[in-house]
Amino acid sequence: MKAITRTAYGPPEVLELKEIAKPIPKDHELLIRVYATTVNRTDCGILTGKPYLIRAFVGLTKPRHLVPGTDFAGQVVAIGKKVNSFQIGDRVWGLHDEGLSSQAEYMTIRENKAVVRMPENFSYQEVVACAEGAHYANNFINKVKVDTSTKVLVNGATGAIGSAAVQLLKYYGATVTAVGNTKNMELLKSLGADQTIDYQKEDFTKGDGKYHFIFDAVGKSSFPQCKHLLLPKGVYISSELGPGVQNLYLPLTTKIKGGKRVIFPLPLNCKKSIVFLSKLLTEGKFRPVIDKVYQPEQIVEAYKYVASGQKTGNVIINFSPSPSG
Repeated sequence: MKAITRTAYGPPEVLELKEIAKPIPKDHELLIRVYATTVNRTDCGILTGKPYLIRAFVGLTKPRHLVPGTDFAGQVVAIGKKVNSFQIGDRVWGLHDEGLSSQAEYMTIRENKAVVRMPENFSYQEVVACAEGAHYANNFINKVKVDTSTKVLVNGATGAIGSAAVQLLKYYGATVTAVGNTKNMELLKSLGADQTIDYQKEDFTKGDGKYHFIFDAVGKSSFPQCKHLLLPKGVYISSELGPGVQNLYLPLTTKIKGGKRVIFPLPLNCKKSIVFLSKLLTEGKFRPVIDKVYQPEQIVEAYKYVASGQKTGNVIINFSPSPSG
């Protein structure tokens, strides 16, 4: 089978498209023909092994898995002899943010992991674009209480996490101010943003808005920069560790002090996120945002584009024979 491979941490150039053996499902595993996967910030972190903290989960000195990839959408083509939750032919999707070896034509996953049947009437590409970024967005929101009285600012609202966060916040009824680039102002409005700020024209940290929560979905601000924008007992959450890894220790120190706080959004329970997103897709309450679709042969280019920080929503790798996935 065709698979993206690498044997060491490094830049996108360490990636190679190779023919390797197709995996064989164990007793409790599914063999899945992968039709679509994404390249995302988690993949980029696993590729480079940076920040170094990530190596505690994906391999200390070299990548634990030959094949990268953290999410997938595809079809079950074989099952282990003890599998009872899925059948051959099921269209499925899933996620594991420590790595799934999903950037390949075939992969295996245990049936009790974060894999569920796809909602009807969605393509593989559309569904996989609701995985990694939406999972992280969901784990921002489930750390706090959001309702119709809540005011939230989302920085980096045009990325995979941010575009999902805007939609999920609106699902719960929050008033959302979305920060993004000039070309995506209309996109943010279409996702439900009540107000937009074009960071190419103004610095949101110098505004006079007040918010219950500030979600930095791109990790380019900090608690000290945003603290004055928070209402009393407001909360700042970032997708990155922050300068001097401050977002690891500030949750403790700000909790002790009381008042405005930092929370670190540990992204737990991938399966719960996938089940929730499947429900929203079925109800028409969530919309995948796709920027570009690359073929496996373009994997280095795809990773470079994601690493540039310029993507809007999700970048897809198409492993389907059909261009549309």
